[in-house]
Amino acid sequence: IKKPVIRFIKEVWHFRTKPILVVLDPQGKVVSPNAIHMMWIWGSTAFPFTSLREEALWREETWRLDLLVDGIDPTVLTWIKEEKYIFLYGGDDIEWIRRFVNSARSVASASRIPLEMVYVGKSNKREQVKKVTGIINAEKLSYAWQDQAMVWFFWSRLESMLFSKIQLGRGDDQDPMLQQIKKLLSYGREGGWAVLSRGSNIAVNGHSSTVLPALGGYDEWKINVAEKGFDGAFKDYHDKLHDAAHPCCRFEFPNTIRIPDNMRCPECPRLMEKYTAFLCCHDEQGIPGSLF
Repeated sequence: IKKPVIRFIKEVWHFRTKPILVVLDPQGKVVSPNAIHMMWIWGSTAFPFTSLREEALWREETWRLDLLVDGIDPTVLTWIKEEKYIFLYGGDDIEWIRRFVNSARSVASASRIPLEMVYVGKSNKREQVKKVTGIINAEKLSYAWQDQAMVWFFWSRLESMLFSKIQLGRGDDQDPMLQQIKKLLSYGREGGWAVLSRGSNIAVNGHSSTVLPALGGYDEWKINVAEKGFDGAFKDYHDKLHDAAHPCCRFEFPNTIRIPDNMRCPECPRLMEKYTAFLCCHDEQGIPGSLF
């Protein structure tokens, strides 16, 4: 490859070291600057992998649990079909996990609802996640993804959702789904978190600092379960706690995407501060072929 071509690929297509997938039409026109993200999110459904197709797929999407776990775990998809209450949770603080799981089981038992829980790790700290998964298994705390490839794929798809929106120029609009994606990505790096759904309908996407206290306050909101349902009553109480305690949010971007000039915090309307970071994950070998 000649030097001008290499320069073009680096400067115009923003290729550095991570794989990108630029899609051209039969006339050689770029129809997607990087289709990697839509491939991770929708697979072959995204064909012919153009930006127009990407836009159309987003218009059809809603913030739902099967969007988060699609193609990863048939067990969770079965729970969704059975309309069970589901806690998808993560983090690396085993003490918080123990308290969270025990509180969730106690509250579910008191409310007489079918509750399932699945641990999906963190977006980083792979070795710590493996250790926590081992403890969860040994103590039979909940179901947990044993295969680290599943954990990696979950977080890679979630990152791809954010990067796809940014690539389409939707990185900082008032899209409620985008705000939830940003929250979950931030929670995945900062402490524990949990997502509560009934079937596919997500009710709460919360940080450890609010989810556990909300469960602990069951006596205050249990009276509303009969009228609003377990998920509705929990959401109302959790949202009150959330309004009083906003966890910090942060995002890290690889150099394979166009980093937005600014980004609003998903927890509050403020513009986030921008920093330059240097990162070494020598203890996080990752999975061969990792994109992020």
